[in-house]
Amino acid sequence: MICELFWWEPVPGGDLIHDMNCCWAPFLYLCLLASQRRLAEASQETLSWMERMEVAARSRSSTSFAELIHGLELRLLNASFGGHNLTLQTHIIQALAFKLNCNFSGLSLSSAALEKVPQARPQHAMQFPAELTQNACRTRSRDLRLICIYFSSTRFFQKDINSSLLNNYVLGAQLSHGYVSNLSEPVNISFWHNQSLEGYTVTCVFWKERASKHHWGAWSPEGCHTEQPTPSQVLCRCNHLTYFAVLMQLSQAPVPAELLAPLTYISLVGCSISIVASLLTVLLHLQARKQSDSVTRIHMNLHASVLLLNIAFLLSPVLATPPVPGAACVVLAATLHYALLSCLTWMAIEGFNLYLLLGRVYNVYIRRYVLKLCAVGWGVPAFLVLFLLAVKSSVYGPCKIQLSDSHGNSTGFKTTSICWVQSSWVHSVLVMGYGGLTSLFNLVVLAWALRVLNKLRAQEKAPGTRACRDTVTVLGLTVLLGTTWALAFFSFSVFLLPQLFLFTIFNSLYGFFLFLWFCSQRCRSEAEAEAEMEVFTSQMVQ
Repeated sequence: MICELFWWEPVPGGDLIHDMNCCWAPFLYLCLLASQRRLAEASQETLSWMERMEVAARSRSSTSFAELIHGLELRLLNASFGGHNLTLQTHIIQALAFKLNCNFSGLSLSSAALEKVPQARPQHAMQFPAELTQNACRTRSRDLRLICIYFSSTRFFQKDINSSLLNNYVLGAQLSHGYVSNLSEPVNISFWHNQSLEGYTVTCVFWKERASKHHWGAWSPEGCHTEQPTPSQVLCRCNHLTYFAVLMQLSQAPVPAELLAPLTYISLVGCSISIVASLLTVLLHLQARKQSDSVTRIHMNLHASVLLLNIAFLLSPVLATPPVPGAACVVLAATLHYALLSCLTWMAIEGFNLYLLLGRVYNVYIRRYVLKLCAVGWGVPAFLVLFLLAVKSSVYGPCKIQLSDSHGNSTGFKTTSICWVQSSWVHSVLVMGYGGLTSLFNLVVLAWALRVLNKLRAQEKAPGTRACRDTVTVLGLTVLLGTTWALAFFSFSVFLLPQLFLFTIFNSLYGFFLFLWFCSQRCRSEAEAEAEMEVFTSQMVQ
């Protein structure tokens, strides 16, 4: 029967040809069967490895996920298969392999076109440029292999403590014969979501191996540009091949990128002025230290905390750049957090001291009063920051601030970094919560102080003559108690842009405003001393 397949019609002298066909046909058939068996075994081995990976992920075993993923990559790169591509799939992993050559003109892959992909899942796509194979073809002319591995679970990768992965998708790609990077034409990776992503901050990231001490890698946005062509789509443009994902977190609207330059300039000028003003205030206090009282010493501690805050803030963006060691950024972030907490604590102490001065005029004696306040103002923030460093030092480090960059109908995103708190819950509790309680307490004290001062002025015969002085007093108390820091809670909706500029202007110049208050109080004290001296002199003459 096999011979019949290779024999078509009798011809003169055809017996020899007929016999040769009968001999070669079984051999070819056996070779074909052996080849198909090898292909099936290779595919089955790779599929078994993928199933092993799923078991390890579900059981959370001690098996290294890096070894499992690298093992899958190696099997796909060396797998034998017929045709131009191979597709394997388990429940949470899909693997694809493509045969390429140096005439590669680009490749587009879409989950909607792939077989065995449930259409109910959110879609994704990858587009590879023709430049992908150029570097490899300069040194090798043989065929190349492109592999793609799609994960619909985050179990193989470390989760970000502040974010979740969009759709729990991780899309990876790798080219044989070398690492692909610094592409002039980027690889486009698209992620779609079933709902609008408005109200979320999305960032395209890639898996950077050996970037974490506690895991086999960490997510990094380097080399990737984030765009949102539609509210439910995220487009990642990356200049290299690796594993890609989209970090998503519920947050405020991103700051427009065009506002970064003016806000940076305002902060730089304002903080520099405040540093000079705070230094000058401290020097003037040291010059007249013998004449200072407890109120002045409290003011000086507030000035010192503001000075430290401004210096740390100006250094923060500088040390967040990659050439600087990560430990330096962690130390500076902790210092900046400590300075902010100290500044907020001394503002609350100012409010408490004002209450004692106005509410208990004749009963304000507390043994070692200023020393105890220093223990609170400097000690409590130090304890909180040291506790965080001891428990988990990773709460501090380079913090990425997302900026929106609109181009026509699409919105792109880029980031800028500062050394700051990375943990969202630490930021919520020990930045916003701590600052909120301080602002609320001081606002209540300010309202109460103004009411007391109004009653005192009403008892005087000519209250109109003190209108100017009262205005200065009200403005001074407002600055002294740091009520302008309450603007931080208005960074939403239509208030966002005005809040950004008002908060930056007032609080970068906070040290300068305190300097003006110190000068006014010093001038008032000198004027009152001169008036008392004149009265005493006139009485002596009489």
